[in-house]
Amino acid sequence: MTALDAGAPERVAGRGEPPGAPASGQAGLTHRREQRQLETRRAAAGWSWWQQILFFLAALVGGSYLLAIAWLYLCQERLIFEPVPLPAEHRFVQAEVEEVTLRVDGAALSALHLRLPDPQGVVFFLHGNNGNLASWFVNADFYRLANYDLFMLDYRGYGKSSGRIESEAQLRADVRAAWDEVARQYAGKRKVIYGRSLGTALAAGLAAEVQPDLTILVSPFCSMAQLMRLHYPLLPTLPLRYPLVTCDDVARLRGPLLLVHGERDRLIPVGHSEQLLARAPQARLLRLPAAAHGDIHQFQGYHEELLRTLQAL
Repeated sequence: MTALDAGAPERVAGRGEPPGAPASGQAGLTHRREQRQLETRRAAAGWSWWQQILFFLAALVGGSYLLAIAWLYLCQERLIFEPVPLPAEHRFVQAEVEEVTLRVDGAALSALHLRLPDPQGVVFFLHGNNGNLASWFVNADFYRLANYDLFMLDYRGYGKSSGRIESEAQLRADVRAAWDEVARQYAGKRKVIYGRSLGTALAAGLAAEVQPDLTILVSPFCSMAQLMRLHYPLLPTLPLRYPLVTCDDVARLRGPLLLVHGERDRLIPVGHSEQLLARAPQARLLRLPAAAHGDIHQFQGYHEELLRTLQAL
């Protein structure tokens, strides 16, 4: 080995720069590529965090909506029916009014029956969704004047009636059982079915089955689905277990039909009676401009038209 050979730095085959030399060439490109990938992963990680927040909020809103629908399906009786119970010892004290108990499947229904000496017929009265007989059976004198007996029942859970409402079919079956018990007592006399508010759907369905001499619907609605869209527009109607489609039932009526509606009714707008009128060509609609939903029976025009219609049968 020469002196020149001894002084030259030794290189190792297959290696790049000597140890400690700065990165250059291909190594520098690799380093920059790794840096960009790291920055990209950081940015992606930041976007995923916002996506998670948005997903959580969407899931929260969607879950709440589904819970609301489930509650509507399982507990809609609480929205539709507002019964006020009465103690078993409560007594109704009115002249010529008999307290009646009707036995139906799984319950006993409380009813009141105004009985006159020689009535022209009977009015079978189906009341609204709240209260009980103590708050509804308050106008017996009007029926005395018209010379009609009056029969009114409390639905399950209302007043002194036992049990609870569980389905539309059950509710309609109870109404039909009560009608069958009452109607047989008035053979040869006039039979009138009267419904008020919620009771109009039950009255129309019953009337379509038995075809009475007269049907009276006061503050009626076309269907529960329409009312739901009006008062709960964000909820779907598919879970509704009480469709109560009055419009379909009045179309099957062959006898006289009197509709009465207050033009200031915000709970059930008068347009519902207009729809019923279109479905039943024989119907008449009495519009009371100053009446709302809960006070319609206080107007003179209401009493005059009902009295005239009943006495004309």
